[in-house]
Amino acid sequence: MAPSTGTYLIRGAAVLGGEPADLLIRDGIIAERGAGLSDDGATVIDAAGLVALPGMVDVHTHLREPGREDAETVETGTRAAALGGYTAVHAMANSTPVADTAGVVEQVYSLGKAAGWVDVRPVGAVTVGLAGEQLAELGAMADSRARVRMFSDDGICVHDPVLMRRALEYVKAFDGVVAQHAQEPRLTAGAQMNEGEVSAVLGLAGWPAVAEESIIARDVLLAQHVGSRLHVCHVSTAGSVEIIRWAKQRGINVTAEVTPHHLLLTDELVRSYDPVYKVNPPLRTDADVQALRAGLADGTIDVVGTDHAPHPSEHKECEWAQAAMGMTGLETALSVVQHTMIETGLMTWADFARVTSAAPAAIGRLADQGRPLEAGEPANIVLVDPAARWTVDPFRMATMGRNSPFKGRELPGKVVATFYLGHPTVLDGELNTPHPSAAQPAGAA
Repeated sequence: MAPSTGTYLIRGAAVLGGEPADLLIRDGIIAERGAGLSDDGATVIDAAGLVALPGMVDVHTHLREPGREDAETVETGTRAAALGGYTAVHAMANSTPVADTAGVVEQVYSLGKAAGWVDVRPVGAVTVGLAGEQLAELGAMADSRARVRMFSDDGICVHDPVLMRRALEYVKAFDGVVAQHAQEPRLTAGAQMNEGEVSAVLGLAGWPAVAEESIIARDVLLAQHVGSRLHVCHVSTAGSVEIIRWAKQRGINVTAEVTPHHLLLTDELVRSYDPVYKVNPPLRTDADVQALRAGLADGTIDVVGTDHAPHPSEHKECEWAQAAMGMTGLETALSVVQHTMIETGLMTWADFARVTSAAPAAIGRLADQGRPLEAGEPANIVLVDPAARWTVDPFRMATMGRNSPFKGRELPGKVVATFYLGHPTVLDGELNTPHPSAAQPAGAA
């Protein structure tokens, strides 16, 4: 059994933004929910004015370890996740070595357990070495201690339709899902930013929307043909939203994610030539941003995925053409979604919980995450102060990456506490301690 995580009484939190309630946490679960609860042995947390939400789940995180510890480690990345309100993250496969074998995914899984800040679920590569030539050990990764259910070559598109079909067929055996990075490589060779008016003015090679949309169109038809689950990573164009909406209307088993930065930022920022705004897929137009918000609000887009992609400073503090693509996002995601979706009236806090917790947990098949805040459920909880305002300073973040596109922006909402399986990893907005089970020897129950 896991070590005891103590007893905590959260008093007066607005559950999912609704009526205030007390939550009594004991031995890693929500023991009671109600009004006027008491427990003489409990540590009391005054949550008046705070919103209680299920712990957030990220389907798309780059933790970089093994091999790129100069950019991020499982320890630093999961600290950032806890501070951002997350209790589970899916670690993408593009590490060094690539997570394309049972051995590598088990290493990432063990590093997550040892850190103890959140539940780390490795994403297995679809192809060996992300090379797009032969399928990786999908079955072995699924049967490993890491129990991989999501597979992706993220950063690179599985562009061969035959290979993509075979992957979709293979993962059906264990209820897995292929998460596609939709980018036709022949349409984006040398591309530096969104293809459009701004790229024409700046003279930068453009990345057309059709490069994303054509792959999504192909893959939803493949998923329909083989009867498998498809997940579309970081949707960024209005056309992509329409294709996914069409596919869902036809009953195709497709889910999709949008990043916080694609909900807020546009390609107009590239006029600054600041490489912090260089990302894959690129920042698009305001029309795309509005379509993404509408798609998230109406359920066409299922989840918010951060695509947290930290880089060493030297990979961003250089000329635009040489800069790496990617942005950090774990510690700002909640605030950006509050700003773009809740403060605009497009979503409620209950909707927020659906797209940041329940739906991503369902996609990743995480049984104890994304659960309702009711008695008997695992105590994965985040307490948010929706009235707080803060200015983003990348140098005060837990992530090693300083490449936040929100640097200097004032954002709403602040994580006050995060409970991971009943243990407070974050208290008073600061890191507390990892889950007690992190102190156990590897493999301990």
